[in-house]
Amino acid sequence: MERLKNFKGKWDLSLVVLLITEILIFGWINPRFLRIHVLLNSANDFVTVAMIALFMTFVIITGGIDISMGSVVGLSSVVMGLLWQELGFGIWTAVFCAILVGTLCGAFNGFLVAFVGVQAMVATLGTSFLYAGISLVIIGFSGISAAEGITGFPDSFRAIGHGEFMGLPSSIILFVALAVIAYILLHRTTYGRRVFLTGINRAAAEFSGIKTKLIILSTHMLVGTGAAIAGIYITSYLSSSRADHGATIILSVITAVVLGGTSITGGEGSIIGTFLASIIIGLMTLGLQMAGMPTQFTGIGIGLLLVVAVSIKSSMGEGNLISDLKRKFQKESK
Repeated sequence: MERLKNFKGKWDLSLVVLLITEILIFGWINPRFLRIHVLLNSANDFVTVAMIALFMTFVIITGGIDISMGSVVGLSSVVMGLLWQELGFGIWTAVFCAILVGTLCGAFNGFLVAFVGVQAMVATLGTSFLYAGISLVIIGFSGISAAEGITGFPDSFRAIGHGEFMGLPSSIILFVALAVIAYILLHRTTYGRRVFLTGINRAAAEFSGIKTKLIILSTHMLVGTGAAIAGIYITSYLSSSRADHGATIILSVITAVVLGGTSITGGEGSIIGTFLASIIIGLMTLGLQMAGMPTQFTGIGIGLLLVVAVSIKSSMGEGNLISDLKRKFQKESK
């Protein structure tokens, strides 16, 4: 039982072992997988997931969830493209406005959950359809084909998705920068402690003077901002502004957060865990594709990861098989 407790306390270490094992297995299947430039450039395929997952960690720690972020990715992409192409905004002004839109979408979600009292899953399911619909409506009014999207962005903007610094792809630099910001905010500030306390026991947190409604609202604003940044990045990387960017991203985001060690019921989580889990998911997708699996089937691996992660985390809680066995062994040892 002591070994089990040690395993629970070293979830991040377990993720490191899983990551190394994954690299070795896929490298054995296809030696090209082990090439440094392949691994570095693979970040382009999972960084959008990671950008949202890092801040989704905050939301889930408070006991909530946000499944509208895929639609926010598309909305921010469309808003930026239309402001730049149709209204003549400067590209960086359009980028700023798109990020602001994402933050406001998150604020609306947080308002519904924290102040109106709508259950998080229901609220964000509704706003997911709302934001996706708005994206299609505004791009339709502009006369632009939703399938083709907006293209022709300047090279300075495209450098976000295709640039390099000191030999490192811009995707990795952006990923690490956001991870550092999220880590400091969650693990090194009073705000982060309040996020954890809100998730552990909201009533007790309120009794101690923490304004939990504002905490919940702010976490949704953070993930909205992360989704907007992801929308900007994917628009730059694909050189196309479309409403369907992010349409299939939410499963991978939730998997990254839960696999990273964040309790789906709140009160527990780690930015480092989410950081590692995002890489694991990204390399799994790449590895399966390089192993010859069709792209449309790679979701099977991600789904299995989510089921396994939730099962293991649940099995380490109270009132389940492992906790029952633990109590039984403790009685027998007496």
